[in-house]
Amino acid sequence: MESLLVSSSDSAESSGSSNPNRTNQLSLEQRFQIVRSVGEECIQEDELLNLLAKKPEPVCYDGLEPSGRMHIAQGVMKSINVNKLTSAGCRVKIWIDDWFAKLNNKMGGDLKKIEEVGRYFIEIWKAAGMDMDGGKVEFVWASKEINARAGEYWPLALEIAPKNKVNDENGHRQIMGRSEQDELTGAQIFYPCMQCAGVFILKADICQMGTDQRKVSELTTKYCDDVKEKNKPIILSHYMLPSLQKGREKMSKSDPSSSIFMDDEEAEVNLKIKKAYCPPKIVEGNPCLEYIKNLIIPSFNEFLVERSAKNGGNKTFKSFEELIADYESGGLHPADLKPALAKSLNRLLEPVREHFKKDKYAKDLLKRVKDMDTIKATPKEPPREAMESLSIPNSDNAESSGSSNPNTTDELSLEQRFQIVRSVGEECIQEDELLNLLAGKHEPVCYDGFEPSGRMHVAQGVMKTINVNKLTSAGCRVKIWIADWFAKLNNKMGGDLKKIEVVGRYLIEIWKAVGMDIDGGKVDFIWASKEINARAHEYWPLVWNIAQKNNVKRLIRCSQIMGRSEKDELTVGQIIYPCMQCADVFFLKADVCQMGTDQRKVNVLAREHCDHIKRKNKPIILSHHMLPGLQQGQEKMSKSDPSSSIFMDDEEAEVNLKIEKAHCPPKIVEGNPCLEYIKYLIMPQFSEFLVERSAENGGNKTFKRFEDLIADYESGELHPADLKPALAKLLNRILEPVREHFKKDSNARDLLEKVKAYRVTR
Repeated sequence: MESLLVSSSDSAESSGSSNPNRTNQLSLEQRFQIVRSVGEECIQEDELLNLLAKKPEPVCYDGLEPSGRMHIAQGVMKSINVNKLTSAGCRVKIWIDDWFAKLNNKMGGDLKKIEEVGRYFIEIWKAAGMDMDGGKVEFVWASKEINARAGEYWPLALEIAPKNKVNDENGHRQIMGRSEQDELTGAQIFYPCMQCAGVFILKADICQMGTDQRKVSELTTKYCDDVKEKNKPIILSHYMLPSLQKGREKMSKSDPSSSIFMDDEEAEVNLKIKKAYCPPKIVEGNPCLEYIKNLIIPSFNEFLVERSAKNGGNKTFKSFEELIADYESGGLHPADLKPALAKSLNRLLEPVREHFKKDKYAKDLLKRVKDMDTIKATPKEPPREAMESLSIPNSDNAESSGSSNPNTTDELSLEQRFQIVRSVGEECIQEDELLNLLAGKHEPVCYDGFEPSGRMHVAQGVMKTINVNKLTSAGCRVKIWIADWFAKLNNKMGGDLKKIEVVGRYLIEIWKAVGMDIDGGKVDFIWASKEINARAHEYWPLVWNIAQKNNVKRLIRCSQIMGRSEKDELTVGQIIYPCMQCADVFFLKADVCQMGTDQRKVNVLAREHCDHIKRKNKPIILSHHMLPGLQQGQEKMSKSDPSSSIFMDDEEAEVNLKIEKAHCPPKIVEGNPCLEYIKYLIMPQFSEFLVERSAENGGNKTFKRFEDLIADYESGELHPADLKPALAKLLNRILEPVREHFKKDSNARDLLEKVKAYRVTR
């Protein structure tokens, strides 16, 4: 937490030079009362007092989405609150949530329009009297600050995400102006975690926002509890002005009659107040009284009512309590109160109108903002060239396996290349596209990714090696995405990124030892965390574009890719996981997604995204077979159950024992894991399967084709008692080079010892 420094970069628009002596004449109690008066609610008052005692210039965080014309609460109330805070010595950082507005689909998701609205806001605050000359107010643009400090921001947002359940985030809809009935996208479910990260990135001591943002403020304190951080940001939640219409709790920009806008003309203000809900003698739920309490009296220290002598004559109210007493008794009637309110509001807004009339820059901004459609709309599709411009990385973050030799496949025909690549997949979507790809591209890029999550089993080791070698022999370039950040999101190795990295390096050592062809320069190992940080400005907009296009239900259907079911209670991190994995495909410019059938759903998501962005060249899905567990009924190997699979570092005796105990019923082929091992590991590796047995049991026999072996097994001629020892022997032949490597190489041995000591998490 302490490593997150307050920014001093070009992305902050500073309001001037600081004057640290402004509050010298105020006592601690006076400073406390001023700051406390900003909030309708404060969590916790004692912590606020202690903060002001210890820190002369505490940092106050306030954020807003540029989402259309500014209403009076955002303009006048925010100016009042900011001026109170700076007068008490606080430094106010106003986080202009342009990226967040894009996520929340404001201004149709158009970032350029959103930026113009943000600049229009700043012009209003200047004109409305926000004290920007003391150097204690900074406007920080979220998009620029996040990109400039991506290495700090995104790991923090992803640290927060796994600690919060999806159901919890559904409760945070209010901060985005969404109701319980709205169907949220993946982007919107991650929104609160991003906003929470902004608080810590700016090293905020105080979260000063509206009561509608209270839940995200609570998220910051919850995160502090989770990470054992004692200095929690103090939550100071200011009052939310209601709508001018009856029964509406909040102003709405899409309904101009519900609020006064900062650029409204005098006649518009008069008409809106004239039509505003203001029942005689009724104080509760009366928006006109709320305007007087929260805008007029704080601005002018009084409220002047001008009326005829027969109606009681002019009267100046110095306190809101005095006004309420007159209003409840009937001494002050709405017919007199409303014109007085309209007049006072116009006094507040006149400097803003003048600024937007006389200042050409401000005038142009206002015209463009008024022309924009402020109602939520479908975001425009990103230009195709933005997607196509993502180049294959060739940075220091990639552990390259050598230099490329483009001539290795010259002797193969197109049909031969196709058959080799196609043989990798149990399923191919689509075969005709694969053939066209190989015909048109000499070195298509094949993407394969994995989470470093514990010891490597034989499917990850031997099967992946077989498949990678097939692909490179057919001229493909294979990019193996070491999904360390993804493993963290999925809480593998307890979410410890250092442990995850150790596991990743251990896996690479295994592939080297087992015979993966990494000397030809066509296999790259790319660490997700490093590559994403190096190209954050490309990666994250791509993730959010995908997240915006898919609702939470669609993303939950991809939970299988994380080893989860749709019934599991997922965290926010796990919801954003499919969007990130889908983004990887485009980020690495993959032509082929070569992964297990358990990853099929997210690869289909990538093809669907191509339809969204009007991209014709969809990634081809090549889904390889998933080896089952060794025990009866186990569809998949499990690292948390050592008996379910052979590990690449198992000793010979362990392999023998596991195969001896494996499910292998006589004459039964369906659901027989031993036969699966022979089909997908032994036959591809040795091109034959040798069974050694006594003469009375039929003598030795070599099977050149798997179909012949199946025929013998189903007939009963080949018995499990003979098949199992033969399988164990050949598995040990495959694994022996790995054992030798981990015994003789000190670095590999050290990695293995560490990985074996780690507790495997689901």
